[in-house]
Amino acid sequence: MLVGVDLGPSSSFDPTLDELALLAESAGDVAVARLIARRKAPDAALFVGSGKADEIKALVEQHRATGVIFDQALSPAQQRNLERHLGVQVADRTALILEIFAQRAQSHEGKLQVELARLQYVATRLVRRWSHLERQQGGIGTRGGPGEAQIELDRRMIGDRIKTVKQRLEKVKRQRGTQRRAREKSGTFRISLVGYTNAGKSTLFNSLVKARTYAADQLFATLDTTTRQLYLPQLGGTVSLSDTVGFIRDLPHKLVEAFRATLQEAAEADLLLHVVDASSPQLAEQLDEVDRVLAEIDAERIPQILVYNKLDRLDEATRPRVLVDAVERAPGLRVPRIFLSAMEGTGLEALREAIAAAASGNADDYVTPAGEAAAEADEPPSPEADEAPATRSMQA
Repeated sequence: MLVGVDLGPSSSFDPTLDELALLAESAGDVAVARLIARRKAPDAALFVGSGKADEIKALVEQHRATGVIFDQALSPAQQRNLERHLGVQVADRTALILEIFAQRAQSHEGKLQVELARLQYVATRLVRRWSHLERQQGGIGTRGGPGEAQIELDRRMIGDRIKTVKQRLEKVKRQRGTQRRAREKSGTFRISLVGYTNAGKSTLFNSLVKARTYAADQLFATLDTTTRQLYLPQLGGTVSLSDTVGFIRDLPHKLVEAFRATLQEAAEADLLLHVVDASSPQLAEQLDEVDRVLAEIDAERIPQILVYNKLDRLDEATRPRVLVDAVERAPGLRVPRIFLSAMEGTGLEALREAIAAAASGNADDYVTPAGEAAAEADEPPSPEADEAPATRSMQA
């Protein structure tokens, strides 16, 4: 059963719970019921309050649900209290995302990153979560020493494991750093695909470099970074193209920290291809969420090309008249935008031309970095600049 709580305009909220349903489906669950609650602030004990908790319990019994998933993050006490009240397992959005990551990680690095995030998540939920942790054991020959509680043992074991995983990830980070420095010495122009999860990054990656990276219509299909060489006839040479993990609303901070080694590929790129699902009804919110994560990894100043993918999913009446234009993302910041369909191949040639122009040093014709845009914003705009992006925006 899916539960969403609207806490007002200051919080992000999906009234349809469609994204949570997709997350649940990606984790192997089936959503049998949905419920929306509205509160000014979360209830300290049950998050939704006792009355709404009783309503959820009745729906759980009616649909014979085996678990309840909340679209917001729950505190350890709220999760424990809800499980006691509802009589079924309770998970929040963070736990669901961690579960999906654990299922999808393939590489050694990816598995380490997921394990670190899960350990950090579990460590906060040891306090009074299970009754056996309240028993103490002591005496000669027993593990843990006199009077040491089981909860302290578990916390220490998790702390030791977190330290070990961090050391292994630091080694992986050094290895990636060596590989990046080698690419820098070769003078290769580096491009990273970034975007909201399920925007079609891996499909676009496969279409451009003829790779066989796993691609599917599901959230977080790709967790491990893949890098290939892309030959551009317009450039007369190759560039380096990397496919990275997708972002999502309310992406747990610990996951961002754990995947920092992977996301460093995007942070050190020369150009970002920001892939957007043109058919998504939450397009604007997804754009903002990706920008927020890019700022968190210090990649917001890297030049971008907006790639509006899944053109084939738009009705003829809502398709843009012009497939290549520019859009204003911030005052004085114009970013090139290309509409395409990675599945059908429409618009790929225009994207290659834009990449070639950026790699050959003509990026100013396509991309204005944020720092330069801020400086230009202080100057009086020209008449031509006033009418540029609006006249060429997407026709709907």
